[in-house]
Amino acid sequence: MIIGGLDIGTTGCKIVLYDENAQLLDTYYTEYNTAHKDGQHEIDFKDLRNGVMKLLKVAAGKYKIDALGVTSFGETFAMLDENDNILSPSMLYTDPRGNTECKELCEKIGEERLTLLTGAKPHPMYSISKILWQKNNNPVVFSKCKRILLGEDFIVYTLTGVANIDYSLAARTGAFDIEKRCWISEVFEKSGIDVKLMSKPVESGTLAGEITDKVRSELDIDYDIKVVNGYHDQVAAMMGAGVFDYHQAMDGTGTVECIPVILEEKPKDMSFYDKGYSLVPFDNERYACYALSYTGGATLKWFRDNFAELENLRARENGENVYELLDNSVKDKPTGILILPHFAGAATPYMDIDSKAAMVGITLETDKYDIYKALMEGTAYEMLLNLDAMGDSTADITEIRATGGGATSDLWLQIKADILGREITALNCKEVGAAGTVAITGAAIGAFENIRATVAKMVPIRKVFAPDNEMKNLYSSFYKKYKKLYNQVKELR
Repeated sequence: MIIGGLDIGTTGCKIVLYDENAQLLDTYYTEYNTAHKDGQHEIDFKDLRNGVMKLLKVAAGKYKIDALGVTSFGETFAMLDENDNILSPSMLYTDPRGNTECKELCEKIGEERLTLLTGAKPHPMYSISKILWQKNNNPVVFSKCKRILLGEDFIVYTLTGVANIDYSLAARTGAFDIEKRCWISEVFEKSGIDVKLMSKPVESGTLAGEITDKVRSELDIDYDIKVVNGYHDQVAAMMGAGVFDYHQAMDGTGTVECIPVILEEKPKDMSFYDKGYSLVPFDNERYACYALSYTGGATLKWFRDNFAELENLRARENGENVYELLDNSVKDKPTGILILPHFAGAATPYMDIDSKAAMVGITLETDKYDIYKALMEGTAYEMLLNLDAMGDSTADITEIRATGGGATSDLWLQIKADILGREITALNCKEVGAAGTVAITGAAIGAFENIRATVAKMVPIRKVFAPDNEMKNLYSSFYKKYKKLYNQVKELR
């Protein structure tokens, strides 16, 4: 039996294939374009569909795939007409359109009421504000709309003809009741939008159906593939990382750093949501909560591209990893430099897009490798700040499971362990989101009995980093200063 996990991202998609013993068979990846022009950020779902079908045709031609789970990024949606034609390019979550509509929605329903229903403070990034923008600004096009589909349900519908969206992805629309697990009728009624345009909300791991005859012909195969709804990509990654308990968190460090944790109850204090934290439904009526930093790995890429010309040259000539060269050049002790890593604004807990990066504590003795290490320290301080800011809403986090490009640096992981005072578990798997989707899909069709045990096989532990007490104490004194840095820098803007 062969199970696939499809992970649909903003700039590309990947398919991983595992057998019934949870052994990796193959990985496929392709990219597609996004457009950023005149302040508008868009993606064409035709490109997304073509990318998925391209990968699936290659994978299904080589392997007989029994089931495919679908996971995707959030917020962005496609509008389809009665013949399933895509009516317009899709606005990405970073697109600024929808601000006026978001304010109007808050006025009609109430910001606090919307927040407590949806588990997220209303914001133009969420789908409902952009749906309203289309309705108000493209009325002719919107009048032809018969379906509104996000990435996951768009592909599920494309493959099966069944429009299902899982609860966690539905929560990223800003129009979904995360407690009752249903669309908020009041939002659609007061917006003048037919809720029937939306897909049917279902629990993650729901079998949508089998691929249609049309899709089977397009893939040039003579067998059926079952299709299963996965999760919003961050939750899928959390599951793939083996985060199932309250004392665990995931640290996904790519360009952006995302830290999902599990909550048993939905916080009812608005101050929690004012910090930018958002919830999505998880398993057994629990919730996943997201903390974000806009620049995780992006900070080190910025350093590499601007200050590591010699290291880049050496790495290219000798086939070495430039980050390993930089890691091996730093000193053992804390730098004493405080870097506010807001190179693209501040996410949680500040939600201040105008915030800027700052460096404090540089002397004539500071070299570029100190700056490099201080960037690692700054992102770790920011992570600790978020765990502290969540306060009593979370359990005591004792283990953090690291994924993404940042999880390959032993130096960075040890810095995080020392600053956070918690064990950091590095995982030996590049595609934890797709792996988590495979685990859910295999369970849905009866191939896997225990999701946790399956994930443990699929995503083995590479190394565990325990905090060094001496370093922890040293970093603790710097963290006290770091907590004051944002407000002091803000005064200078």
